[in-house]
Amino acid sequence: MEKFKSIFKVKNPIIGMIHVQALPGTPKHKYTIKQVIEMALEEARVYKKAGIDAILIENMHDIPYIKNGVGHEISSIMSLVAYLIKQETNLPIGMQILAGANKEALAAAQTASIDFIRAEGFVFGHVADEGYIDAQAGELLRYQKQISATSIAIFTDIKKKHSSHAITQDVSLLDTAKAAAFFLTDGLIVTGSHTGHSASINDLNHLKDNIDSPIIIGSGITIENISNYLPLCDAMIVGSHFKKQGHWDNDLSYDRVAEFMSLVNQLR
Repeated sequence: MEKFKSIFKVKNPIIGMIHVQALPGTPKHKYTIKQVIEMALEEARVYKKAGIDAILIENMHDIPYIKNGVGHEISSIMSLVAYLIKQETNLPIGMQILAGANKEALAAAQTASIDFIRAEGFVFGHVADEGYIDAQAGELLRYQKQISATSIAIFTDIKKKHSSHAITQDVSLLDTAKAAAFFLTDGLIVTGSHTGHSASINDLNHLKDNIDSPIIIGSGITIENISNYLPLCDAMIVGSHFKKQGHWDNDLSYDRVAEFMSLVNQLR
């Protein structure tokens, strides 16, 4: 909880997603590097103007994803984008590099002097559409120590969306959360089964009653359900709802972000 509180200065911070356009070498890459950077910066400006609390950048357009590792052409650009967004907004900034490229994200975050990363495959293992994602906590935290990046928080997905958890079906969400806490996570990210799908309220209540680590809802939050979910977590990551028509691939909507943040400020 200590790192969480040092990063976020407001109660129940809302973390807005920036899905960076497809990067060099990936099948959907079509914009110049300058255009990719400027598009991400413009979304950051919209978020800042609309009153967002923090920003998380992610290479979601780089489909299909490479499992566990990416090239320097990806991590270097993500680092540059993150650095410029941090300078532009002075907000808490985080990064995720898909799929499971947690060491690359940590290195890029350290270079960019940002605040946190979102890591998948921290404890246990699961099967995603990229293949089998194995646990990385031990390797990742040792690498964090080696590159002197211990000030960067590592928030970790448990029972991650878009994945099969049949091999750990006898391990409950709570037991997974306890394992992540034992392995020194800085926060637990709980999602629904897919992007835009809500997490289980029963699961969140169970975690809240039994876990001291910060709980971050990672999908499915909308202006219609925010009042139900805000009391159950310490932070929320919101992406799809902030886009036009509520779809992650559309342009960011200032009006949707501003209306959402106005309601959040009333609730908290």
